[in-house]
Amino acid sequence: MNRRRMFLKRILTPVTILLVPHGRTRSVSIRVPVVAIAASVCLFLTGTAFVVSVSIRAVEYQRMQERLSIVSAQFHEMKETMLSLKQAERDFRKLFSLKSKTSVLESADPGDSGSLDMEVLREQIEAAVQSVSEIRSYIAEQKDLHLATPFGWPVAGRISSSYGYRTHPVSEERKFHTGVDISVSSDSEVKATADGIVSFAGWTENGGIVVVAEHGHGFRTAYAHNRKALVRVGQRIARGEVIAMSGSTGVSTGPHVHYEIWKNGHPTDPAGYLARR
Repeated sequence: MNRRRMFLKRILTPVTILLVPHGRTRSVSIRVPVVAIAASVCLFLTGTAFVVSVSIRAVEYQRMQERLSIVSAQFHEMKETMLSLKQAERDFRKLFSLKSKTSVLESADPGDSGSLDMEVLREQIEAAVQSVSEIRSYIAEQKDLHLATPFGWPVAGRISSSYGYRTHPVSEERKFHTGVDISVSSDSEVKATADGIVSFAGWTENGGIVVVAEHGHGFRTAYAHNRKALVRVGQRIARGEVIAMSGSTGVSTGPHVHYEIWKNGHPTDPAGYLARR
């Protein structure tokens, strides 16, 4: 009992705090119990610890926000890449499910359950994208070649004179025939057999009204003895587009289309190209 009283007496014993100003004003004394001073010190230390803790958490939160922003950006980037890869996969499945090279080219548009290693995944995705880009580039080149390669008939008719040496129907001399003659009725639609640009559309002495088109990759086609040309020099044309109306102009014995295919500056037999589909 005596010890308790002595303890209470000590903590309740007032302490005088004297405030002495530097001016001429009177000094002020404050009597504060020891327990109050101890409580104030405890509250100060507790408050300081709380403020420090909040500051540390604020810094950690800011770092987490920055890290989340970086991860979100990486995720968005990889999501866009994966969507591109999935689209490419669908395109390739569509392409290679078709039955022929021609249809392929005509339809071309030019588990680990653990954590992901973002850098490794990024490298794998970049490699996949590079591979996809190379495949698409190859398909685009092949499509350009396909569109530049003549095939099909410029008119619906029958071959009356084939490619090669023959006796000319007018001069009756034996000459090399650099194309094929397709017999048709006058004013039949003459169509381009490949995409290209018209390099000549006009009159020649032997061929009458002739249309010549450049297709690229070394290909050139010519359509002669027309009644009328429907295109002009420099005009872009597409396969199947009507470029002239058939006739019997120039040195001719009747309505027909003289059709030639040139490859790298030399005439070639159009028969193989007529049969292509």
